[in-house]
Amino acid sequence: MNAIQPSRPPSQPIQKRRVIPRPKRHLRQRSYQVMALESTAKIAVNFVITAVAASALAQLLPYHWSQQEKLREISTEVKQMEGHVNGLQAEFSRNFDPQQAKSIRQQQGYRFDPRQRQVVLMNQDRQEYEQTEPSP
Repeated sequence: MNAIQPSRPPSQPIQKRRVIPRPKRHLRQRSYQVMALESTAKIAVNFVITAVAASALAQLLPYHWSQQEKLREISTEVKQMEGHVNGLQAEFSRNFDPQQAKSIRQQQGYRFDPRQRQVVLMNQDRQEYEQTEPSP
């Protein structure tokens, strides 16, 4: 089993293999070029998409701002109308309140209750002027 194998005779020189360029190197170099081309194409496509998005955003922002301004104007008008409606509702409730019917008639008719005394305010400056000026 463990037989000694004869060694190579010294008369035969060991031949070195010649290095023959393999086609794999050429394929590797070609694959690097293809990868570089793909990366360049991806970057170009991403740049175009970014430019389109920026252009769309630049066109949409003024429209958005004008819509926001219109919304602010409308909300201001709504607040004013709510105040006006609240005032009208209060007046409506007051006009149809039977307890206040008498006071409403007095306000609208300029008639007073006979038991009520009328108060007349006079100008103080005019009274002082009349008192200090001698009568003819």
